[in-house]
Amino acid sequence: MDDRYSILFEPIQIGPKTAKNRFYQVPHCNGMGHALPRSVATMRGIKAEGGWAVVCTEETEIHASGEIAPCLEGRLWDDSDIPAMAQTAEAVHIHGALAGIELVYNGHAAPNRFSRIPPVAPSSISVTSRDPVQARAMDKSDIKAVRKWHRAAALRAKKAGFDIIYVYAGHNLALPMHFICKRLNQRTDEYGGPLENRVRLFRELIEETKEAVGDHCAVAVRFAVDELIGPQGITHEDEGREVVEMLAELPDLWDVNVSDWTNDSATSRFEDEGYQEKYTAFVKSMTTKPVVGVGRFTSPDTMVSQIRRGVLDFIGAARASIADPFLPKKIEEGRTNEIRECIGCNICVASDMMVAPIRCTQNPTMGEEWRRGWHPETIEPKRSDDDVLVVGAGPAGLECTLALAHRGYRVTLAEATDELGGRVSRESRLPGLSVWARVRDYRVSLIRQMDNVAIYEQSRLTVDNVREFNLSHVFVATGSTWRRDGMGRQHRNPIPGLEKMQALTPDDIMDGVKPHGHVVVYDDDHYYLGGVLAEKLKRDGHPITLVTPAPDVSTWTHNTLEQERIQTHLLNMGVNIVPQTRVGSVAPDRVELVCVFTSRSRWHACNSVLLVTERIPNDALYQALQADTNALAAAGIKTVRTIGDCHAPGIIAAAVHSGHLAAREFQAVIRDIPFKRERVQLATE
Repeated sequence: MDDRYSILFEPIQIGPKTAKNRFYQVPHCNGMGHALPRSVATMRGIKAEGGWAVVCTEETEIHASGEIAPCLEGRLWDDSDIPAMAQTAEAVHIHGALAGIELVYNGHAAPNRFSRIPPVAPSSISVTSRDPVQARAMDKSDIKAVRKWHRAAALRAKKAGFDIIYVYAGHNLALPMHFICKRLNQRTDEYGGPLENRVRLFRELIEETKEAVGDHCAVAVRFAVDELIGPQGITHEDEGREVVEMLAELPDLWDVNVSDWTNDSATSRFEDEGYQEKYTAFVKSMTTKPVVGVGRFTSPDTMVSQIRRGVLDFIGAARASIADPFLPKKIEEGRTNEIRECIGCNICVASDMMVAPIRCTQNPTMGEEWRRGWHPETIEPKRSDDDVLVVGAGPAGLECTLALAHRGYRVTLAEATDELGGRVSRESRLPGLSVWARVRDYRVSLIRQMDNVAIYEQSRLTVDNVREFNLSHVFVATGSTWRRDGMGRQHRNPIPGLEKMQALTPDDIMDGVKPHGHVVVYDDDHYYLGGVLAEKLKRDGHPITLVTPAPDVSTWTHNTLEQERIQTHLLNMGVNIVPQTRVGSVAPDRVELVCVFTSRSRWHACNSVLLVTERIPNDALYQALQADTNALAAAGIKTVRTIGDCHAPGIIAAAVHSGHLAAREFQAVIRDIPFKRERVQLATE
């Protein structure tokens, strides 16, 4: 171990428990929850194996009247939920880590779609989702019931084997936070009014949890010290600080952050590593209890700085632990160059938002640990001495090459340009996306150290070139090209008149083509690229009108928690945004804007149109190879397979996963359904 990092591996006491080092996987959702307990347990267990001293669950509901279906979180509604949760605790304990559980009662953040029980809140208020549901104001019996349910859940968590039990008041999702926030709490009894009253429920839950399980379990609190909405909310300079001061020595550990979730898990496009320090740094000076905080930490030097400067006792991580479950071990073993650094894209968050198993752009094994048996650091050795050619060094080609080389195969990687990375290299040069270059850098760095990989840059291969390599297997990872005819979700035929105006694609802009004058950016892709290109062109001095058929800009980024930031940023830059509108046709100096609902149209003057719609797979090489099977056989080529965007255009995470999947499946027996499923077991009730 590098002596500079030894402080990170000191044991820390948390109440009656001892953490073996300072690496703390804070609670995070995963899109699997109570429905897929084996998947969750295996994923958490691998993090414990990777060296995290504390591994926590996602938020775990304590009662049916505070559930957030269809989202899949943990559940401890009654004793029947104990065995499923116990699997996670057991998986974590196998590797000597502490298991933490975040108990939650969601209050008016729970529309209760599944239970159909009217939600409750400190005062009568609409639920935070868009459901036409209003929470009723709690009376004293409701408060007493929540306290009883929380205590019962803590006892169940202890029985399930958890070491750290949370009282949760973070992200504006949990009832204690709703009581603390004066804008949400209009009560006039002892639970409302002055801050001390509004903190009462939080204090009671901590005290009662300690009384119930504190002899054996540590009791932690998660508290958002700043809501980042100014004086109308909790701030770290005012009531956030006062709450910590009131309760400073009561819990065994403080887990502090900012809220809401969009702020706590801000993407790298808008926040740098360690960005929460300015809000949470005060906490450690106010308590003798250990403090954990987050900030998308990936650099061990930054981690050490946080500890030595007295900012934190534990390095908290959700996203960084997803990108590299073995981050602590790699630091401990002097392998910092092998850390798979989080890029802050929030694809992990998007999975939970879409109620799908967690995934990660950097770590293609995330969410596949149980169902496919994938491990982030180990892979099945090669099954033959066959050599492999990978054509294209984008995210799919790089990942496929790396995984195949780890298996022991000899791999030749051919790239048409003088730069590895494909779309990652091109897109990471756009505003706000520089951190995404880590997808390339991590893989290229390791590949260049491998004796069984030969890299050929500036090698655009023809069919004859591929045959001449005399290699047994070919993976074609030649990417995709953005359409220039406007076809996409709204248009299943080309947009009329595009030949009359300078019509550009994202590829043109990334190739350095300069648009003329006023640019209409037509975004029918709905992820990040339309907004990023609008920002770039606006910075370059062009008047910009962003037109989208969606209700708002980059609408899919609601799933990555950044849509509001993106739209606000563009509006502040002076970008004209026209939602719920498609480009109907194009004339020499204007485009026709058509309402997606009424089909009413109007003309908008401009000089260029940038089409961000769909992509076409660059599969010509693959098709040509497959067209002559006799020539393939004569060249000794046994298999040809497309991967990544060449196979099916998608997001970068999908390309990385495609490359990894191809490498794992290479020369393996593949079942019809290539992964295991967790099936519901029928019971008597």
